[in-house]
Parts: sequence; structure tokens; C-alpha cells
Amino acid sequence: MLQTASLQYDLPSDLIATRPAEPRDSARLMVLRRSDPAHVEHRRFSDLPEFLTPADRLVFNTSWVVPARFDGFRADTSGKIEGLFLTTLEPGVWEVMIQSGSRLTQGMILRLHGRDRVPSRYSLRLDRKTSDGWRVELRQGPELERVTTDAAEILSQIGATPIPPYIRSARRNSTEHVSDDQDRRWYQAVYANPQTRGSVAAPTAGLHFTSDLLDRLSALGVSRTEVALHVGPGTFKPIQTEYVEQHPMHAEWCRVSAAAVDSIEITRAAGGRIIPVGTTSVRTLESLPNPITDAIRREGFAAATRLLITPGYQFRWTDALITNFHLPGSTLLALVAALFPEGVPRLLDHYRQAVRERYRFYSYGDAMLILP
Repeated sequence: MLQTASLQYDLPSDLIATRPAEPRDSARLMVLRRSDPAHVEHRRFSDLPEFLTPADRLVFNTSWVVPARFDGFRADTSGKIEGLFLTTLEPGVWEVMIQSGSRLTQGMILRLHGRDRVPSRYSLRLDRKTSDGWRVELRQGPELERVTTDAAEILSQIGATPIPPYIRSARRNSTEHVSDDQDRRWYQAVYANPQTRGSVAAPTAGLHFTSDLLDRLSALGVSRTEVALHVGPGTFKPIQTEYVEQHPMHAEWCRVSAAAVDSIEITRAAGGRIIPVGTTSVRTLESLPNPITDAIRREGFAAATRLLITPGYQFRWTDALITNFHLPGSTLLALVAALFPEGVPRLLDHYRQAVRERYRFYSYGDAMLILP
């Protein structure tokens, strides 16, 4: 088993990226080879086509990030609250995470601000606690009438971009102001599909792609497959158990269409490399049943996945990976380490080198390409 303490590393706070590179594909790219510990190249993300061939297939998670963060105040005391939308349980009933300076109780009414920071017509009535937060009822107006409007429509009026807390903290420490309009543009992959809404955190490896880079890859003949995994807040949750394998892995909904299943099987049969863009794409592909059934080939695959990948895992559909630099003590770090025969020690050696070379870390930071 893998000790959680082994996933720690030191990172200077000034290497936490508070905004993406401009243009996106000007971010730095550390190029590694799983089979060669000595191979390290320091490039730019725009150089990606140099490392791919027409036989390769990139797999993109096209889930759209919803403006899931909200704030407001308690109706009884006017005390400030902040929250994060997690999912719709039924029309007009959400599951949310809420932070408050005082104890929250069942039946309490929370008034929500609009994007302009002025109180909106919407409120939340606390129903009961859940394993991840609160079940709440959406209400509106002074009479607190029930609302069944689609969550995406409501959040477009009241929600803010769900920028991770470590970025918000780094911005406060540096007194840097970034508008939510800017973050809405930045914290969304150019290929994200608005018809596939559901993520409350971005699949961040995809943030480095530009339309021009996608066109260059297409012209090269690199194939492209789209899947979906709705990223939840648990993706950043620190592991609090002694061993990683004891961690209660969060569930995230994912889907692989029949056409996507067909495309990866064709690539594998032809000897091409399957290269997921980000750990969410890895978890989606690796969640496919083994073996793939004829029913899945006909209808595709859709399910909640709790797949936890640690060193020793035998990858079935992942030959290479494009990824960001991840938080210490996270399941994402364990997943990336599993790609290397030497596991965590080698990955952390590369992370220490990235620190020395002043790479930028986390969601808006630089990238890593791990080749076979």
C-alpha cells in the first residue's frame, strides 16, 4: 500500500499560477518518457505536435464548467455565507457545500447574491445534511415560493466561476484582482461542450489548448476522441488516511459514447498510442469494463466512477498523458505516479526539478507530457 505521507513535496507559494499563460499554448511543457528516467525536455505547449504522430489519438474531456460558486447571507442574522453547487437532486432541490461563520441548522433560509453582489430574488432553504454538504430547496421572492428552474439557468444569474481556493488565496496574498468575467473565459477549455454541463472544477490539462493548436494537430493527422467526466470538488480533496488506498474515493459521472469506444479500439488495434488529456480522461477510459461488451460497443458507457489509481495499476487504455502539476497529498498525484515504473519517487524527482526550473503549478500552471 502507498503511504499518503510519501505524496508530499515543497512548493514555494509564488509558483502557484494565479492566471493562465497568454496565449494558452505558450505555457511551459516538461516532456518525459516513462521508459527513460534521464529523458527530460523543457519546451512550450505549442511544441506538442512535434511529439505526436498521425497514428496517435488524443482523448479530451469536454465537460463544461458551471459557475457553481455562490455567496449570500443568513436571513436571520445577515451573517455571510459562501457555497458551491454540487448537483441537482431533483427539480428545485440541490446538493451544495456551504461555509458559514456560525452553525447552520435545518430549515434556515440563506439569501443569495446576484453576480452584481446585490441580493437576488433567490434563496436556499436548508433541508438536511448530506455526506458532502447540504440538501437545499431553491426558493424565490419574499414569499419563498418553490423554484424548479434548471440549475444552469439559475447559476448563470447568481453563480461565479469555481476557481480553486488555492488560487483565490494566492491572489489575495499578492493583492491581485481578476474579474469573474476573465475567469469564466480562462477556466474553460476551448473545446468544452456547453451541452455537457456539470463540472464544478475544470479538467485543467485541457486549458492549454488553443483553436490554432487543435487545427495544427488535425492537420498533422492526430485523431481526436471526446468523452465526458463531470469533475467534482472531491478531485482536490486531500487524502486524510494513512494509506492512499484507504481514501474514500469520490464519485464522478462519466460517459464514453459508442463512437468513442469504437475509436479507441481501432487505434489500439492499429498500434497507435492513446493519449488522454488530463487525469479525468484517464479515469474515464480506465473505468470502462474489462472486457468491453458488445452492449457497450452498441450503446456506449455511462456510470459513476470511483476509480482510484495508484502505483502498480495496470493501465489498459492509457499509453501517454498530458497533465498539469498537482497538489501534494492528492489522488491525482498518485495517479500520475502510477505511470512510472519507479512510482512516486521518480515523479517527485521531476516535480523538484520543475520547482528548480520555476515551472508554474496547479490549475492555471504549466504542463507535463509523459510519453511511453
